[in-house]
Amino acid sequence: MKFLTRGLYALIFIIIYQSQLFAEYLYKDEVVHRPKFAKEVEKLGDELHQKTGIALRLIMLRELPSKMSMAQYEQEILSKFKEPTIVLIFSEMDKEVDLMANDSSLYKYFNKKQVLSPVASPVQAFIMAVVYGDSWEHFNQLRTDYGGTILPLLAGKAKNEQIVGKYAGSMFNGYIDIAHQIATSKGVTLVNDPGDANAETIFYVKLFFYGFVLYGIVMYIRRKLYIRRQKREQNK
Repeated sequence: MKFLTRGLYALIFIIIYQSQLFAEYLYKDEVVHRPKFAKEVEKLGDELHQKTGIALRLIMLRELPSKMSMAQYEQEILSKFKEPTIVLIFSEMDKEVDLMANDSSLYKYFNKKQVLSPVASPVQAFIMAVVYGDSWEHFNQLRTDYGGTILPLLAGKAKNEQIVGKYAGSMFNGYIDIAHQIATSKGVTLVNDPGDANAETIFYVKLFFYGFVLYGIVMYIRRKLYIRRQKREQNK
């Protein structure tokens, strides 16, 4: 019986230890629950922290706590850490993504606006500027707002069984981007930074968008030609 009791205690200790181990940089996960996802975040986060002294923590929430805004939640989470910490937070039900640091000096190591941009490519940004820019200043602002590594992927369609994978891929893509920017700013190289894979993901996002834009232009031209042809036939 003593042996079984000791074995049970040992098992509980191992489970608790592993849970703590895999909750360092994937600080909270109420959405994905995939060991491989957790492992990759932990590897990259641990290496970044060791080489730069900055902790980049990812938080995946099902929903923000009741009556609490994203900013309030971020402040509450960041108050738990004394070391330089950046949190990347996703709330599924609230449909919010944000990025905050517990020290304003940390923002010089990464471009928050670029990471959270809803636009992936400069071509898409230019088109958005042409369509929605209501002044020269607004046009230039929209034209230079691109390079997003999270929202363009989150906005993509996915079947029910693929939604969790889309969440994991989008947030990890942003996590990689932030980690890469911090490492570059600090002059260090991350072994666990899949930079080429990240660039490839963004390339396919851009490719999809260009194809969509081209399809829209073709359909617009066809529609115009059809209307002209109809008018000519009516005037005969």
